[in-house]
Amino acid sequence: MADPMARRMAFLTTPRAERARRDAEERLGDWQEVYRPGTPLPLVSGQAARCMDCGLPFCHAACPLGNLVPEWNRLAADGDWRAAAARLLATDNFPEFTGRLCPAPCESACVLAIDGAAVTIRNVELAIADRARAEGWDRPQPPERPEPGGRVAVIGSGPAGLAAAQQLTRAGHAVVVYERADRAGGLLRYGIPPFRLEKHRLELRLDQLRAEGTEFRTGVWAGRDVTGERLRAEYDAVVVAVGAGALREPGAPGRGLAGVHPAMEYLTWANRVDEGDVAASPLSARGLRVVIVGGGDTAADCLGTALRQGAVSVTQLDINPCPPERRAAGQPWPVHPKVYRETTSHEELASGERTSAGGGRVFAAVTVGFEPGPEGRLAAVRFAEAAPDDRSPRTGTERVLPAELALLALGFTGPEPDQPLYAQLGLGIGPEGTLERDEGFGTAADGVFVTGDAGRGQSLIVWAIAEGRAAAAAVDRHLRGRTDLPAPIRATSRALTL
Repeated sequence: MADPMARRMAFLTTPRAERARRDAEERLGDWQEVYRPGTPLPLVSGQAARCMDCGLPFCHAACPLGNLVPEWNRLAADGDWRAAAARLLATDNFPEFTGRLCPAPCESACVLAIDGAAVTIRNVELAIADRARAEGWDRPQPPERPEPGGRVAVIGSGPAGLAAAQQLTRAGHAVVVYERADRAGGLLRYGIPPFRLEKHRLELRLDQLRAEGTEFRTGVWAGRDVTGERLRAEYDAVVVAVGAGALREPGAPGRGLAGVHPAMEYLTWANRVDEGDVAASPLSARGLRVVIVGGGDTAADCLGTALRQGAVSVTQLDINPCPPERRAAGQPWPVHPKVYRETTSHEELASGERTSAGGGRVFAAVTVGFEPGPEGRLAAVRFAEAAPDDRSPRTGTERVLPAELALLALGFTGPEPDQPLYAQLGLGIGPEGTLERDEGFGTAADGVFVTGDAGRGQSLIVWAIAEGRAAAAAVDRHLRGRTDLPAPIRATSRALTL
């Protein structure tokens, strides 16, 4: 794409090309990432050249991080990968995560998506991030500010906590991250399967934070092992980034049966096996008939995990009707639409003859109950067709699925309730189930801030990183009276990603 004119017209001449995936049957034989490594850079440059460099970049506005998409698209199209990396890393602390895990609302807002195929923004982002890592351009950035900063405690090491910690460390503050699990990473560590994010990538990023000066204290439960009062006494500011761990329950009889488990419990055990912490998962799907209740990304992660563990059959029940192939009239461009999507896990389910044993994906299905067998364990899941108006079970449509394992992937309502840390820090829980905070991430307790899913509610990884960065700017301003840290969250971003 050396000819400047050809590059400017690439959106007319170059078709969209996705990153190549490994064969589905091959993927099911291991836990490695589903995409083929080493996407050819000329292919990425050609795709980046499809960017029209719009005068009003809706992709930029749709990204909660405010990623400078047209700028690094243009640089990647010209083959200036180092400059592209600099522009990407200016707004995104962890592009190797967002490039793999984000559903890319930026692509839905691409001008080309109005009546055609959007630029492969996420794939270009990932190629830039991986090249930056390979070439050593994404190095640790220890603080250079001469004036001393404050001491800051960050509670939680998920994407929001890590982003806040990195920004504050780079601004010259002494940051300690508290994590109750035995390893740092939060959702990235225990909630995302390795076929979507291999954990060595997380380790590289944690090593970078440590090299910059961030301290991690794992296996420490804030509120129990260390009290909120002690944290406030020892630190100048406390950032609460505990995520959203309160499960949304189905409200169906039989929920307490052995064999009915939350999806995150199941995924955590699977990730612990991958980490080498345990030899085998006590919740393995091997040899079992599995029913997954839920239709989101977590349900798809459970699906891919169960297939790799050797489930006899896997059925996913989604209470929502099957979405349309194209935008509905009520979801006009540039809003991120609810359209029919198949994840790599669904592609794996359809491969071979895995649906012949009764598995598959069922839409408009409301779970009615979980039925026990003679030994009191789960033996079947009863479901019915969901009425379109209120999602109640339609009379006469009930079906029974034999199952020995049911996984509940219904999302989360907010942070875990009844945690002593909240009262110790003087935090309240609002009517929506999230920790109360103001528009500047502050709380009623001076010097205590709330960020990520704990204050926003369950959301995307890109929002968690954006919130962490914005909260860091608020903390820096609180401690210094001013801040040079960017705060990426803006009202337009929220509007475009509903």
